[in-house]
Amino acid sequence: MSGAGSGGADGGWGLRLRRYQERLEPVVTRVLLIGIFVGGLTAQFVKPVGDALEGKGFLGGALLSLVGYVLYDAVRKLSSSVRTPSRALVNSRQLGSFVGEAFRAQKVEISFLGYTGETLYNELYHRLEELPVDPGPTKRVSVRILVPDFRLPMTVPSRVGHDGAPVDDPEFRERIERKCKEYDGILSGLAEQLTANGTVAVECEYRLYPGIPRDKICIFNRKQVLHGLYNVAARMRLNHLDPEFYDPKGYSTDLNVWSREGTAAADAAISTWNKHFDDLWNLAAIPAWRQGP
Repeated sequence: MSGAGSGGADGGWGLRLRRYQERLEPVVTRVLLIGIFVGGLTAQFVKPVGDALEGKGFLGGALLSLVGYVLYDAVRKLSSSVRTPSRALVNSRQLGSFVGEAFRAQKVEISFLGYTGETLYNELYHRLEELPVDPGPTKRVSVRILVPDFRLPMTVPSRVGHDGAPVDDPEFRERIERKCKEYDGILSGLAEQLTANGTVAVECEYRLYPGIPRDKICIFNRKQVLHGLYNVAARMRLNHLDPEFYDPKGYSTDLNVWSREGTAAADAAISTWNKHFDDLWNLAAIPAWRQGP
């Protein structure tokens, strides 16, 4: 896959630096605040320490640092709730930030239902590729991707016929299926390599559902759901001499965001989305390319 493994070195180092900063900043801040608290408390009651510091009011300073410690945690929680609202609207191009957030957990579970999974595939590939050098807290990763069964006749994707009528095009369906097969093969191969190295256990799998790609759903760690609707009337040409095809563009799909950190209604909606995806996954067909010859 051209460009799948490429990426600016500066961008990669920048991402890693930001992850290390995000991981270390709260630890360093808490250590400093606790250190001030312990030092002030010691200086208040242990005279040699107090004399060495040549100051007074150590107990007040220590208590103030303890208040700062508590307020710091409260501010971080408030900041987190502002960053992940119970419901918002994001573009599919922003999936990278959600993937990065999901990989801060020990057990990462990402589920997708949509067209080909291309927008998610690109973000997943780069994050999985970084795991050997930057695993963070992650110990286990499970990725499930549901795409349409392109072996079946379809109205979308299809060729645009007379007066805009959809005309099933087996060759075009096969082209899209090959793309899904390629993504599945690359992610599965990378998962096997990572698992064999022993640092992180990774599973990635594609399955097929009957129907057209209407909904785009991403579920991160069973706590956050992104849902949007494809523009099923979107058209494209492979080149200027080819006919038009109905071909939804996942990267331009806007997504509603639901988070368990929101309201009780959002929490109930996320539980429903999780059950719906689990049921679809259990009913889905295993692709022929996974079944062997």
